[in-house]
Amino acid sequence: MLYKKEITATNFKGKVNLGGKDFCQHKYAYYKYLRENDPVHQGKIMVMKSYFLANYEDCHAVTTDKRFIRERERITGGNRLPIPMTKTLKLMMSNMISVDDPEHRRLKVLVHKAFSPRRIQALADRVESLAHELIDKAEAKGEIHLKSEYSRPIPTTVIGEMMGVEGSDMDDIDNMIKAMTDMGNSGMGMLSGIIFRLPKAVKFMRQLVNRKRNAPGDDILTGLIQAEEDGDKLTENELVSMAFLLIVAGFETTYNLITNAVYTLLRHPDQLEKLRQNPDLMNNAIEELLRYNPPIHTTKPIFPIEDITIKGVTIPKGAMVMPLLASGNHDPDMFDQPEVFDIERTPNKHLSFSMGTHYCLGASLARLETATALKVLIERCPNMRLGIEGDIPLVVRPGWHEYVQMPIKL
Repeated sequence: MLYKKEITATNFKGKVNLGGKDFCQHKYAYYKYLRENDPVHQGKIMVMKSYFLANYEDCHAVTTDKRFIRERERITGGNRLPIPMTKTLKLMMSNMISVDDPEHRRLKVLVHKAFSPRRIQALADRVESLAHELIDKAEAKGEIHLKSEYSRPIPTTVIGEMMGVEGSDMDDIDNMIKAMTDMGNSGMGMLSGIIFRLPKAVKFMRQLVNRKRNAPGDDILTGLIQAEEDGDKLTENELVSMAFLLIVAGFETTYNLITNAVYTLLRHPDQLEKLRQNPDLMNNAIEELLRYNPPIHTTKPIFPIEDITIKGVTIPKGAMVMPLLASGNHDPDMFDQPEVFDIERTPNKHLSFSMGTHYCLGASLARLETATALKVLIERCPNMRLGIEGDIPLVVRPGWHEYVQMPIKL
C-alpha cells in the first residue's frame, strides 16, 4: 500500500520537493531512499529551501534540542518564514505552535485547562452519539463518503461545540476551515489564501471573540478570554490567533486521521478482523495507525540558532529544517519490520504528535475521537469495504498525507 514504486539512484531527481506531485503520491518510497542514502537532505517545500531529516534518531533529536527554534526572526532579524509576510499572516502565526519559550509556555499554560484529561473524557459520549447519527443517515443509502459524511463532521462539530460556536456560525466555521486548508495545496493557492482568505478568517474570529465577551458561556473561547495566570491575560490578537489555531488544528488532524485509519484497516483485513474480535486492542491500534499512516508528516519549520552538523552535513544558522516524522516512524533502526502494519505492536514510540516542548496539545482529543469513530463504524458496519478499485490518489499537499476521496460500501 505504501510503496507504489521504488526510488533508486537512477530515478531520483536529486532534490525532494514536499509540494511535488510525484513526491506526494510516493512519499514513503522517497523516505526509504533518503533514510538509506541521504538522511540529511537539502530540498525544498514549495519555493522555500529546507533541510529534511529522514531517520528516527535525528527527527527525535531536533524536536527536543533547544538549539532549534521556531521564531526564525530571533536568529536572522527577518521574517518568521523566508517569504513575504503580511500583517495578517504575522498575526495568525502569533500562536503557541509558532513561538518558543518563554512565550510558548505562557500561552500553553493559559489554554491547557481546556484540554485536561477530565474535559476530554467527558466528550466521549457526545462523539459516540454523533457517530451513530451519521451512520444512521448513511445506512439507508448503503454507502458513505467517509471524508465528507463521517470523518469531517465529527471533529468539526466537536471543536465547534468546545469553542461555544452554534447555529449558522458552524457553517461559517466549516467553510472557513475548508478555505484555509485548501490554500496550502499549491503556490498560487497559498498566495491567494494569504491575500484574500486569511483576512476574512481574521475578521470572522474577531467577531466571534467579541460576541463571546458579551455573552460568555461554558466553553474554551470564554475560558481563554477569562484566563489569567499570575496577572497575565491574552491580548485580542492572541485570542484571535489562538481561536483560529484551535479550530483548524482541532478539526484537521482528526479529520484525516479517521480517514487514514479506516483506509489502512480496510487494506489490512486480517488486522481489522483482529480488532473486531478484540475491541480491547483499540488503543494499541490507534498508536499503530498513527505510526504507520499518519495524516501529518512533518513539524512546523524549525531553525538552528548556530551552525549544527548532523550526519556529516553542516546546517547553517537560521536555515529552515523540517524533520520528516513519518519517515522516522518507518525507520528499521527503531521499529522491527516497520512496513508491517501490526495493531499489537509494542512498544510503539512513534513521532506523529512530535516530541519535546511542542508535543501536540490536542493529542488526547484526536485519539479519543478516532477511537470512538472507529469503534462505532466497526460495530455498525461489519461488511464495510472500499467503494473504489485500486489505490486512492493523494492530495498534493506539503507535509500532509490526505486521500482525495474515500467512498465506503456498507
